[in-house]
Amino acid sequence: MPPIQTGLLAYGMSGRVFHAPFLHTSPQFALRAVVERNRKTAAETYPDIISYDSVDALLADDALELVVINTPNDTHFALARQALEAGKHVLIEKPVATTVAELDELLALAQRQQRHLLAYQNRRWDSDFQLVQQVVESGRLGELIEVHFRFDRYKLALNPKQFKEDPAAPGSGLSFDLGPHVLDQALSLFGQPVRHRLTRTSHRPGSRVDDYFHAHLEYPAGLNVFVAGSLLTAAPGPAYVLHGMAGSFQKNRADAQETQLVAGLSPTAPGYGHEPAGAEGVLTLATEPGQFSTEQLPAPVGSYAGLFDAVYRTMRHGRAFPVRPEQLRWQLEILAG
Repeated sequence: MPPIQTGLLAYGMSGRVFHAPFLHTSPQFALRAVVERNRKTAAETYPDIISYDSVDALLADDALELVVINTPNDTHFALARQALEAGKHVLIEKPVATTVAELDELLALAQRQQRHLLAYQNRRWDSDFQLVQQVVESGRLGELIEVHFRFDRYKLALNPKQFKEDPAAPGSGLSFDLGPHVLDQALSLFGQPVRHRLTRTSHRPGSRVDDYFHAHLEYPAGLNVFVAGSLLTAAPGPAYVLHGMAGSFQKNRADAQETQLVAGLSPTAPGYGHEPAGAEGVLTLATEPGQFSTEQLPAPVGSYAGLFDAVYRTMRHGRAFPVRPEQLRWQLEILAG
């Protein structure tokens, strides 16, 4: 089957780092076009790319099948609607929308247009989370009791991207920035909670949006899942901690892909996606009363190419996309507080 002709709506960090390298190196895709309103730099790396001055011009390109919406959060809904109305399939970065009503409107429009609305939840393909998923699915921890997922950074200064610091902009704040990553991971493993509670607070000098969030997700049979993120964690602990009837597991956030991509490493290069030595997860199991065994578990190789493979299988072969609409709806219900 022919490669999917694809266009990017922006060529900032996300376009340069998280999308273009994969669309360019995969034989399943053809990186055809990009929107560059001011500086025209994409052709320096991709000489054959078409650079459009506006979204309208790119969407008028009849050869394009798929549009990647990698623009600020508050534009996702309007641009996704515009792309779907133009007859394009859509791959949209998190958050897909900022309200459940917006998501439902986009899903209904995609169905009417017979086009796919697909969510770019790339952190499912992080090496560290892939290991967490393997441990959970193995059942070695027994019945799970308590789970913690965290995404922490230390950034005291306000973000120079004004839309991320503007409380009037839908989707601003850390809960809508890093929250969709860890919420999607939790929801993909454990499903819809029976109850949830979200806390947002702000601490950085001059901040008008949340820079800390904490969600408590309650599940049947007493499983409690805690999802949190902060911009003021100078010494992050384990990003993943799981306690079950048979033992515990913990793992630091160690996926190397973003760092490698920022440094210019190709997704097809040797060593891409490999975690550094010493980043193994630690599995502790109760062997008999008062005795425990400890095992170091290496993570699988991380690869965001898996997400693009899933996009291709959905568009070309009709396979179900792993990030399901109901999971996106649960995520937005939680983020709504």
